[in-house]
Amino acid sequence: MSVPPIPGVSPSPPRLHGMDRLRQFWQRVSEGRQIDDLWTQFVADARSSYGFYDRDVDWEEIHKLPRWRRPLHVARQFFWALLLKMSPARRVLLLIAFVMLALSVINSETRFEVVAVMLFVLLLSLELADKVTMKRDLEIAREIQTWLVPSQPPEVAGANIAFATRPQNSVAGDYYDAFYPNPEERERLMVVIADVAGKSVPAALLMATLQASLRTIAGENAALADLVARLNRYACAHSLNGLRFTTAVLSEYNPASRRLTYVNAGHNAPILRRANGTLEMLEVGGLPLGIRSDVRYETASLELRPGDALIFFTDGVVEAFNESGEEFGNERWLSAIRNLPDWDAQQTLQFLMKRVDEFAGATRQSDDITCLVFRSR
Repeated sequence: MSVPPIPGVSPSPPRLHGMDRLRQFWQRVSEGRQIDDLWTQFVADARSSYGFYDRDVDWEEIHKLPRWRRPLHVARQFFWALLLKMSPARRVLLLIAFVMLALSVINSETRFEVVAVMLFVLLLSLELADKVTMKRDLEIAREIQTWLVPSQPPEVAGANIAFATRPQNSVAGDYYDAFYPNPEERERLMVVIADVAGKSVPAALLMATLQASLRTIAGENAALADLVARLNRYACAHSLNGLRFTTAVLSEYNPASRRLTYVNAGHNAPILRRANGTLEMLEVGGLPLGIRSDVRYETASLELRPGDALIFFTDGVVEAFNESGEEFGNERWLSAIRNLPDWDAQQTLQFLMKRVDEFAGATRQSDDITCLVFRSR
């Protein structure tokens, strides 16, 4: 006999059986991902961590040793690489935990396993707290960075634009933009792509200063050659003697004449695919921004005709690699561009990025990937 519900009283949730609790626990821990996805993520994380500590291993010295001695030296150098990444207090705790664990293994009467495990858990919790705090700060930085690049492409008479970027970390050193310095007249459209040397936060900060400087100078209606020269002088003043340089392609497009004038400052040459299938490289310009303050930049112009596609990209595209370490490369990229269907900019972008994704798979990349497509109609 069922008991009718009491008005005003919420029914208690059904009790979970053992298997249901286990299933709910697994769902919460795995976030509903399949085993294959979890394994792929683990492999990507392991490779990334290996590369992080691998930089501190003196492989040249290790290769001079006899083969039977190498594993011990590799393990020792990896241990020191791990240890020196921690604060002094945490290093001491880690060493104490290892000593206690070793004593428990050597002498069965010494019962330090529990204390050692507690120290390992304590260290893990401290490192996780640091990581969560840093991740939260990086997410805030990432949100701010998204304000500096357009979320939607501008409307262009006789053309359309699409762009996509995938940061290697939470924040990126790649920059792309498409804007009218004078939105009311719309006689000149600036189209820009840039790549700041370095990774993560330092590169992102320089990217932000580049964006602010570019928008300010472009708003003064400076000619393209003058704009690039002024950007370069500013970059040189903040480049740490050339260590923090920026490659870039800066261009302005006149919708009425369909003429595009550009400067390539040491960047990967954008590729213009004509409607008839021929390819042209936009290579005219000079050194990357921030190398030399007295460098002179050349400009070049070309006319975009209906059906042409102009592809801007950063080196992360052609340097994308798969799980075997093989790079996507220029030939695959050029082949993808040659085989472009006669689509609009957004479909063209999806077509190109799909080729990169199919090659790289789930492999975590070592650089930001950015692509901008300008399609003339």
